Amino acid sequence: MDITDTHCHLDVAAFDSDRADILVRCQQLGIKHIIVPGIQASGWDRLLQLCQSEKGLYPALGLHPVFLQQHQQSDITLLEKMLAENRVVAVGEIGLDFYIENADREQQIQLFEQQLQLAKEFELPVILHVRKAHDTVLQLLKKNHVKGGFAHAFNGSLQQAQQYIDLGFKLGFGGTLTWPNSKKIHQLATTLPIEAIVLETDAPDMVVASHRGERNSPEYIVEPLQVLSELRELSMQAVADQTSMNASEIINFY
Repeated sequence: MDITDTHCHLDVAAFDSDRADILVRCQQLGIKHIIVPGIQASGWDRLLQLCQSEKGLYPALGLHPVFLQQHQQSDITLLEKMLAENRVVAVGEIGLDFYIENADREQQIQLFEQQLQLAKEFELPVILHVRKAHDTVLQLLKKNHVKGGFAHAFNGSLQQAQQYIDLGFKLGFGGTLTWPNSKKIHQLATTLPIEAIVLETDAPDMVVASHRGERNSPEYIVEPLQVLSELRELSMQAVADQTSMNASEIINFY
């Protein structure tokens, strides 16, 4: 099979002890492409080095809204420099998170718009993190026209989903698909056009149901793939091929 994980933080320390073994198992399972999004400037060099040294890993660079307090004023200038000097497939993980306590919405929006401008400048898609902020994100995307991207861990409404699709986005589904009580996610994954869906793990976070309480891993993407194939009444091969093709419409896998 040809499987693509559109969102996996394989660069973080949680994988330092067994990253090489995981990558071998991923290759054996047919996981051909893994996109590794950045979250803080301090981790960009490490992320880029990892993606350069391992086949099938593709870097994205961005400033995550949850880490707003850790970002420096100069990080946007540095991001522009890094995008100019490195082969990067997307700007991400970026977006808005109004779920976190005492969220500084104004500052988040400013940071998000600055990064959308860089995505426009470098003609790159974006990888979105959105919690309790879909309407605001959609409004800003309509104002700042970027080259599409992925709405990571999508859990909005069908109406919001259609707006993302109209703006050139694919919608990411992962570990939550495998949980029996994820009725809304199951309905979305069943109802949305299959051409709009991509698979992801968000490893080491958002673990699949069979590994509850453990570290998530990119090799576990086979489980949401299986659930999606059952929901859509399609073969795993067909769903793997379709979702990988969907990802390649957004990302230039060199």
